[in-house]
Amino acid sequence: MTDAELAAHLAEVAGRILIEVRESGMFEGKALGNAGDETANQFLCHAMRAARPDDGLLSEEEKDNSARLSHSRVWIVDPVDGTREYGEARSDWAVHVGLAIDGEAQVGAVALPGAGLVLRSDRAGEVPPSPDKLRMVVSRTRPAAEAVAVAEKLGAELAPMGSAGAKAMAIVRGEADIYLHSGGQFEWDSCAPVAVAQAFGLHCSRINGSPLVYNQADPYMPDLLICRQEHAEKVLAEIAAL
Repeated sequence: MTDAELAAHLAEVAGRILIEVRESGMFEGKALGNAGDETANQFLCHAMRAARPDDGLLSEEEKDNSARLSHSRVWIVDPVDGTREYGEARSDWAVHVGLAIDGEAQVGAVALPGAGLVLRSDRAGEVPPSPDKLRMVVSRTRPAAEAVAVAEKLGAELAPMGSAGAKAMAIVRGEADIYLHSGGQFEWDSCAPVAVAQAFGLHCSRINGSPLVYNQADPYMPDLLICRQEHAEKVLAEIAAL
């Protein structure tokens, strides 16, 4: 399989596993989230090491190994992006399988098991046109103050949503127009979504306009902007004005 085919296959299978774990009826609440995270992580990490033994690997659910820093190719995975939403049987959660090459998110797949979809960097299409009133996705539990302020300046409607992957794919799918996050994330929250979004021609950057760089010693990534190219300049200007 190509890298993109591998990413899509693993994301899709992990999503099916997670649905099975949830539908088993053996877990609920936090225990369900933990069981899903651990089960999907075991599958993804074992499968990735078997399929790409010479590449580095960074997973949210596995102890970080600094050996990855010596690799130019590093797989960055999030077994369950949006554990709360997964545990609540919502659809706005995701599985991320991304590949960073020399620090750039180049290949990725984002599975949305609740919607029966896998969006992938090798099967990009056109993003549907934006409506007259822009829509900005924000956290459904803790929307960032900067995002709310920029939305007010742009006259954009807020669209609360769960996981980072679900938010990013909402832009790809034409369900929203801007994803502005300033509340802190990690590389696994955005690597695969950014690879997919870039393949679809979307703007992806830090909120100061600088590039998103992956496979860093500290995987913390404070902020993120994903939006249509035609909105990027205006959004970045409004952020700078704050």
